[in-house]
Amino acid sequence: MDTRPVVVAVDGSDHSLRALEWAIPTARRLAADLVIAHVLPDATQLWAARRSTLGPGPALNDPVTDRVRAALSGRDGLPSVRFDSLEGEVADALHALGAEARMLVMGSRGRGGFASLLLGSNSLAVATRAPCPVVVVPPLARTGADERTAGRVVLGLNLGDTVDEVIDFAFVEARARNVPLQVLSAYPAPPPAALMVAGEFPPGRLDADQYEPAERDVKRDQAERLRPFEERFPDVEVDAVIAPADAAGHLVDASASAALIVVGRHRRRLKPGSLLMGSVAHAVLHHAECPVAVVPAREGD
Repeated sequence: MDTRPVVVAVDGSDHSLRALEWAIPTARRLAADLVIAHVLPDATQLWAARRSTLGPGPALNDPVTDRVRAALSGRDGLPSVRFDSLEGEVADALHALGAEARMLVMGSRGRGGFASLLLGSNSLAVATRAPCPVVVVPPLARTGADERTAGRVVLGLNLGDTVDEVIDFAFVEARARNVPLQVLSAYPAPPPAALMVAGEFPPGRLDADQYEPAERDVKRDQAERLRPFEERFPDVEVDAVIAPADAAGHLVDASASAALIVVGRHRRRLKPGSLLMGSVAHAVLHHAECPVAVVPAREGD
């Protein structure tokens, strides 16, 4: 049994409170504790107790905590909730907390940054580096009471790059929500006609027949990759989809009606200790309409 908590980062902003709204029913569905983490910019503002149970008292006399208490008040069936106050840079502090978390939930932006940005620097940094899955909740995502539990979970499956942890996360979320899991894999599409006219490709390159074997191969490989997970999760309805090219675009389109998009994070190392997020995950984080879970590979894989 997984006893790790769901951690949500809250700084008092509307974006972070949307993340809290999403994290509460998620923790309840997974029978997990909920840790509400706040990174304080000044050590003199630290509450008297670390990881204390939320409640009245001078240690919690803070505008952020007031908004958190208001968000939690009057709710039935809350998971076990505790608060954790942290020091230091936001990304570094949450990275350390994520080492013991089942998932880390954040809003797309915090108090800092520019309103025109779709994704804040802290959210991107945490999603890129955290040792646990990171769920980024966009401002218009359905959360709490208005979340459509009937919305499916969508997994972006790159057959040559997605590790088992990503697939497992998607199946667990679909089962917890009791919704179908749509698995989307892309295959190469014919190049635009304009490129052939410009001489970029030889004549005949646009013959669609030569792409049918690639489509069949991807469909076969996808079925083989999913088979052991379907056996482990027989109660999860799987909708396997093969689409031409532009995996990020298909996932963003799917986010309009999905409850959650799940993507993997590349493990390509530039230097010791550094990680790189894949282009698909990066694009989906910036443009998806629903929450996006970025799931890393296990350390050492």
